[in-house]
Amino acid sequence: MESVDHSTVARGRLAVLSAHLAASYDQFGGVPNGILESSTCSAAVAPPPNLKGSLIVVDERTGKRYQVQVSEEGTIKATDFKRITTGKDDKGLKLYDPGYLNTAPVRSSICYIDGDEGILRYRGYPIEELAEGSSFLEVAYLLMYGNLPSEAQLADWEFAVSQHSAVPQGILDIIQAMPHDAHPMGVLVSAMSALSVFHPDANPALRGQDIYKSKQVRDKQIVRILGKAPTIAAAAYLRMAGRPPVLPSSNLSYSENFLYMLDSLGNRSYKPNPRLARALDILFILHAEHEMNCSTAAARHLASSGVDVYTALAGAVGALYGPLHGGANEAVLKMLSEIGSIDNIPDFIEGVKNRKRKMSGFGHRVYKNYDPRAKVIKKLAEEVFSIVGRDPLIEVAIALEKAALSDEYFVKRKLYPNVDFYSGLIYRAMGFPTEFFPVLFAIPRMAGYLSHWRESLDDPDTKIMRPAQVYTGVWLRHYMPLKERMITKAEDKLGQVSVSNATRRRLAGSGA
Repeated sequence: MESVDHSTVARGRLAVLSAHLAASYDQFGGVPNGILESSTCSAAVAPPPNLKGSLIVVDERTGKRYQVQVSEEGTIKATDFKRITTGKDDKGLKLYDPGYLNTAPVRSSICYIDGDEGILRYRGYPIEELAEGSSFLEVAYLLMYGNLPSEAQLADWEFAVSQHSAVPQGILDIIQAMPHDAHPMGVLVSAMSALSVFHPDANPALRGQDIYKSKQVRDKQIVRILGKAPTIAAAAYLRMAGRPPVLPSSNLSYSENFLYMLDSLGNRSYKPNPRLARALDILFILHAEHEMNCSTAAARHLASSGVDVYTALAGAVGALYGPLHGGANEAVLKMLSEIGSIDNIPDFIEGVKNRKRKMSGFGHRVYKNYDPRAKVIKKLAEEVFSIVGRDPLIEVAIALEKAALSDEYFVKRKLYPNVDFYSGLIYRAMGFPTEFFPVLFAIPRMAGYLSHWRESLDDPDTKIMRPAQVYTGVWLRHYMPLKERMITKAEDKLGQVSVSNATRRRLAGSGA
């Protein structure tokens, strides 16, 4: 009897998957997605060679020689430099690396980027191929477990994520209690953090440090977060519009369900435009993972303390909130709006070269070539515009890109369009307010955060992250009684705290 029940459930899950695939085939003329043409990708680039060997370091201060081992991947252990010292009072060399420009705190098999060649791969798969043929949840499975799922595995995966898409009523109450104009990223950070309180069964501080050794416990948190992230994001969006949250649907794909919660107004028969849902799914794929960026590093940093996964990911979303990270595409829209028309581009370019204007959406910490995600998004923009109307700023964007890439100033500095250059135009065309853009970044990036969290739990090299510092302060001072202290410099004083007019009004009354 039990085997019959399992097969019935399996058939039901496969039916859901088949319905999703059939809808895609029907809408796009027998092609799985139909939006993107086949893209060339740099899959033929040879893997890096074996770089194993050693360095001989000669310390000219002491004349001593040290041998430092180099790994196959071309890394050296920073702790090996602690041996290089001038004597008893010297604690050894530290690597001073502000912003971690050349520091690798982890070894990972999840994502590979070659910024010089414009390569981005998830578990070895070129991003162009995944965007063309895959779905977001399929890519999330790949990132999480290392391989693309079989048909049955994908059906189980989609079913599990769907089953955990409902959010506790207490979380919805918290969202509704926030100010009507609360920034949606602030709402998402707060809700992710609050989930740790609503799921104490997943808290190592309460249940013991070994709780995440259980695959069953880990996997439950993974599907919980992937399922709930769009629901929380939708509730934050509806809160901005003064509308109540909408319960998720179990009969739609991941991206369709998200759009359904935004637009259905509670009508259970509503179904989003499948071409727009597919476009959003591609954007989710492109933003799912990007190795050790600021927010992923934050997730790993927090998780290294053993904190629960919800708190770790709330910290990651907080890092993503920053305008230098998740909010960059908003800056692109502002820049394009300020340029206004193609005729103003030459003056703008000159302003950038003279350091009087800032070029947003060009250049990247990693990419010194065309960001492969930007190529996909540029094609995707035309598909979205064909449905909802053409954004007039796209002409400015295309002309600006052409002008910049033909100018020696930008070519010499290897400044190419990044993922933010066109994505904001698509989001705006789809009707999303600019403050919601980083939320659309955060939803899919949960897959990347969770895959790194899962990987860190199995990594024998994982230690609590505790970077060193270079101390530059006063060496030694002795305590001085309060009355004997001198007045400090003006810059060391507490600044003037602003007082509101309401406070002035109150203080002007008697008895205050």
